[in-house]
Amino acid sequence: MTMSDDFEKLGRMNPPKASAEARARALALAMQAFDEPQENSNATQGSVRPVRQSSIFNRIWSPIMNRKLLAGSALATLLVVPAAAFLTFELTRDGAPFGEPAQEIALKGELTKEEARQKPEPQVAARKAAADERARQQEAKTVEVPATVEAESEAAAPAAQADAMANSVARDSVAPLSAVGGAQPQMTYLPAPTIQDEMQPAPVENRERFGKADANPVKSVATDPVSTFSVDVDTASYAFVRRSLMEGQMPERDAVRVEEMVNYFPYDWPRPASAAEPFKATVTLTPTPWNGGTRLLHVAIKGYDVVPAEAPKANLVFLIDVSGSMDEPDKLPLLKGAFRLLVEKLKPEDTVSIVTYAGNAGTVLEPTAVKDKAKILAAIDTLQPGGSTAGAEGIDAAYGLAEKAFVKGGVNRIMLATDGDFNVGPSSDEDLKRLIEEKRKSGIFLSVLGFGRGNYNDALMQTIAQNGNGTAAYIDTLAEAQKTLVEEAGSSLFPIAKDVKLQVEFNPAAIAEYRLIGYETRALKREDFNNDKVDAGDIGSGHSVTAIYEVTPKGSPAVLNDDLRYAEAEKPAAEVSASSGELAFLKIRYKKPDGDKSELITTPVTEANAVPSLAEASNDVRFSVAVAAFGQKLAGVTALADYSYDAVIDLAAAAKGADPFGYRSEFVNLVRLSKGLGGSGK
Repeated sequence: MTMSDDFEKLGRMNPPKASAEARARALALAMQAFDEPQENSNATQGSVRPVRQSSIFNRIWSPIMNRKLLAGSALATLLVVPAAAFLTFELTRDGAPFGEPAQEIALKGELTKEEARQKPEPQVAARKAAADERARQQEAKTVEVPATVEAESEAAAPAAQADAMANSVARDSVAPLSAVGGAQPQMTYLPAPTIQDEMQPAPVENRERFGKADANPVKSVATDPVSTFSVDVDTASYAFVRRSLMEGQMPERDAVRVEEMVNYFPYDWPRPASAAEPFKATVTLTPTPWNGGTRLLHVAIKGYDVVPAEAPKANLVFLIDVSGSMDEPDKLPLLKGAFRLLVEKLKPEDTVSIVTYAGNAGTVLEPTAVKDKAKILAAIDTLQPGGSTAGAEGIDAAYGLAEKAFVKGGVNRIMLATDGDFNVGPSSDEDLKRLIEEKRKSGIFLSVLGFGRGNYNDALMQTIAQNGNGTAAYIDTLAEAQKTLVEEAGSSLFPIAKDVKLQVEFNPAAIAEYRLIGYETRALKREDFNNDKVDAGDIGSGHSVTAIYEVTPKGSPAVLNDDLRYAEAEKPAAEVSASSGELAFLKIRYKKPDGDKSELITTPVTEANAVPSLAEASNDVRFSVAVAAFGQKLAGVTALADYSYDAVIDLAAAAKGADPFGYRSEFVNLVRLSKGLGGSGK
């Protein structure tokens, strides 16, 4: 019979059952092991000998070391270190701690029956009962769990079961014994705490606010032949749209203002010959790329560009929001960098003041000449965020400083830099509008620079800028600050005309319908055009303003409105022929920066302004049309539902021209991003 057969035979055998006597013997020995440390617990720790205990090996080794026998030390080290390492390895190889091995209790179980009978049976029973009671108490302590853990949801049950199993294993294992024979305390495993729902970070609330305005409708010339609106030279919408797309999300439709996207780009429209003519209008008529039955009436205005040497003295007040909401990298730190760029652009005789607001307003810098540039820059660098936003109080303080350093015949302007979170004081748009309207009568204009995301209040900043005779820009990068405050400083700071209004009258004999692209928030009543008390937009030095109408010629199949059944009879042919050849009549009304009476410029629109195809129009015309198409698609205008992003890309790419700053190339890339984010080619 082989050894493997013996093993198989043994494997099939059932182990004998432990006898009652064996169990009693084992319990008695366990109680003896437990009682011995209790009896010795009152003994003084340590040794009664007055000298430190030492082995005979140490007694021999110490004299040798004291005699500094270097050779002997080296030899002893070579012998002792390996031996100690081997001894340590053997002691810890099976996981047993130093001291008495875990199996000692089991070995002592082999004592004879006579030793077991030396203990009287009643004492054994008493000790057994006491041991059972102590075991129950120890188990209750070990498995005790806080009430908050017991209240966890069933989702944490698997983890709790695993922890309970670990506790069970720890209890079942034999505790290692100390050098004096006592059991060492065991580690208790408690379930890992779970994160409560209220401990989870709350999602960031989007508090951005935009004004709501429906796209301009198609109007019938027969019933509504006149279109009137205020010019708009703001660029905030384009910068915000760009940031949204660069962050991988489509912008909100209310954030898209098509006219601001079109006017963001510099165009080389024909310029006026002298300052006596503040701006010049250029009209171009082209086919519509997204609708073969309509045409585009393209109106471009270019302001007179003031020579830097002729620029008037500037009195600027930086009104800076340093509230707690500005404590983000794209807010106050970016704001400080932007104003440093602007200070570098100013002339030595210009003056700068700084007012901050957060909870209450404070003057950081009294009016200071730019020749003391170091003082101004140091004041900017000291700005720190904190507090709530008392914007109205800050505006009052800023107007006070502007009046203190007022320059007659010069530029007096407040530059408000904020995320728009006015939450203390007069915080409604109407209250702030009235406040700004009262202050602008003093000849001090107000412009707005917007920063950041999350609580960006675009609607409020538009209200402030429009009623403060200023402009609104959105600064999302330092490059945008360079464009707005340095490259276009003249148009941003030096106005050449104020309260500029446009009015177009369409000839019903030639045009059946029209639709103004953009300018929804700038619409005026027909009678407002000749009313000099009605406020309108301003144009700065070298500013460009572009407005585009989609017009439907008379008799075109693209006409959407039916003729009126009860309309008046057509005018006599002689009366119509008086204006034959005219498609529309453009009128521009404006005031000089220091004037109160408006002046009028008129331009007739005829077929002489038309080009046979869009490809024959200038690069500036074609590129502005591409931007208008893109803006309308982002705003969800149904007229462009079938006009694809690829068509916009092709039109814009072919009209980039010189593009010295790369703005137009960036635009083409944004259209590509929109195509990808939109999930389709349209």
